[in-house]
Amino acid sequence: MNFPEQLRYTKDHEWIRMEDATTAVIGITDFAQRELGDIVYVDVNTVGQSLNAEEVFGTVEAVKTVSDLFLPVAGTITEVNATLNNQPELVNNDPYGEGWMVKMTVSNPADVEQLMDAAAYTALVG
Repeated sequence: MNFPEQLRYTKDHEWIRMEDATTAVIGITDFAQRELGDIVYVDVNTVGQSLNAEEVFGTVEAVKTVSDLFLPVAGTITEVNATLNNQPELVNNDPYGEGWMVKMTVSNPADVEQLMDAAAYTALVG
């Protein structure tokens, strides 16, 4: 499995990548998409909302299950990947690229550094 070194990870299998000092991109990991199977729908209706770390920001629906999506750090959701409306399979095919889910403004960028690095996440999922 692929866990890029430049990302940070959560125990709930989300990843976060800082684009600049306060803007981050979030998605689910390669491990998560494999566990879920074929993703058929991504539902995020929290744009404009300020949420705390580990709060649910949306759901991802696979053929056999629906799973909550948890925000890695506190902040405000600013954008949803609209391409996923018509191509949810991008989460399976390219979880760290075209399959990203939301962009957000991070309340405290230092919180991102407290998340797991690739080695710690690899150890978590074995």
